[in-house]
Amino acid sequence: MSLSSDLRAFSDRLGHSFAAPELLIRALTHSSIASPHRDDNQRLEFLGDRVLGLVIAEALLDADLAATEGQIAPRFNALVRRETCAEVAREIDLGAVLKLGRSEMKSGGRRKDALLADAMEAVIAAVYRDGGLDAARTVILRHWSGRVETVKADARDPKTALQEWAQARGMEPPAYVETARSGPDHAPEFTIEAKLLTGETASATAGNKRQAEQAAARALLSRLEDKGGMP
Repeated sequence: MSLSSDLRAFSDRLGHSFAAPELLIRALTHSSIASPHRDDNQRLEFLGDRVLGLVIAEALLDADLAATEGQIAPRFNALVRRETCAEVAREIDLGAVLKLGRSEMKSGGRRKDALLADAMEAVIAAVYRDGGLDAARTVILRHWSGRVETVKADARDPKTALQEWAQARGMEPPAYVETARSGPDHAPEFTIEAKLLTGETASATAGNKRQAEQAAARALLSRLEDKGGMP
């Protein structure tokens, strides 16, 4: 089996030449287009998540020999979370070669974080199955090494950081309220307001509720910091 020109170009962007091209094809096949004669990427996704975690954990330990487990854990979570996997997928234009069913294509599946992140993990597993751990490590570090070097010492996600800030002051956790929704059904935009009992609020808009909540929490943390309310 040989790869099409677009998949060969994707392999070049990824940084791995497949001895077994069918692995890459499977990794890029979403369940919406799978059939009894065509496997989807869900099993590979399961494996890829573990391979990514192992390589990133090792890279973080090597990058900061003095860091404690408590310091490394939030950095690890920031690097392997779905949003980061989707960012990497976009950088290598994975969406352009993702094989989707008609319904997912119509609903903007090539742009969805969930689909891109899952496929990115499946591709990592395909590299691992094709070339072993060294090959997978090479690909992962090619696309994550810059992130490993720049991940913040305190890499807690904004919602967690804001909740911990509130709890440290004996306050109830912040509330998140959807205040607006716009755009077509296949590409909605959500506006979320983060609010503390003190009356402090901040809003943000994103393509899904989770991202909007995180952005609103980040904006509120920034506002608190500007007012001297952050430790």
